[in-house]
Amino acid sequence: MKQPDFAINLIAVGAGYARARALFFVNFLAATTLLLTLGGCGALPDKPVRAAMYDFGPGPLSTPATTRQAPLSPLALDEVKTAGGALDNLAVLYRLGYSNDQQLRPYALARWSMPPAQLLGQRARDKLGQRRVVFKAGEGLALSRSQGSLLLRLDLEEFSHFFEAPDKSVGLVRLRATVLEITPAGEKLLAQRKVIVQRPAPSADAPGGVRALTAATDAALEEIEQWLQQVQSAR
Repeated sequence: MKQPDFAINLIAVGAGYARARALFFVNFLAATTLLLTLGGCGALPDKPVRAAMYDFGPGPLSTPATTRQAPLSPLALDEVKTAGGALDNLAVLYRLGYSNDQQLRPYALARWSMPPAQLLGQRARDKLGQRRVVFKAGEGLALSRSQGSLLLRLDLEEFSHFFEAPDKSVGLVRLRATVLEITPAGEKLLAQRKVIVQRPAPSADAPGGVRALTAATDAALEEIEQWLQQVQSAR
């Protein structure tokens, strides 16, 4: 028997509703699966974290007061050298002396603004230039020879945040300093010495290591300044 038109319409509507409901559940399951997958993978990736950039600070903030002490001999400062390798990049390095002190490890999120040798050379010009004229080796050569100035060469051998124990660490700086006299006839070796300085780190992390290395660098340069004065007096 032929179905009434309204019955046929009801059947069609019911079938359409069933299909729509089925499609909704399929989409819902797909969306739920996607969300669970993202949740298991840590959701959407965060923005990459940039490494913190460090140097030795701004340096003097005012002109040092003039003293009545006689100025020291002009000093030619050669480019600071390293043994190569780890110290020729921007990594802030540390050693675990209680575990494996032969392994240099870089802090993941800390960088120097320039290689340590360049930072040291810049700091040396600031510190040693307070009582004497300091210029780069090779600059003003005629003037330096006529005045018998000194030539300072620094070799950076160690520059690391050294952990003696998990809760005890220092900034460790080791340098070899060589001083020569510049004469019209050439360079004359006057003296050479090792400078090893440690300064305690205020915290067992990269910021603490940077502070300790800055303090150790300044102390090493102060030691070199006193030594240079002794060398000059003995000439």
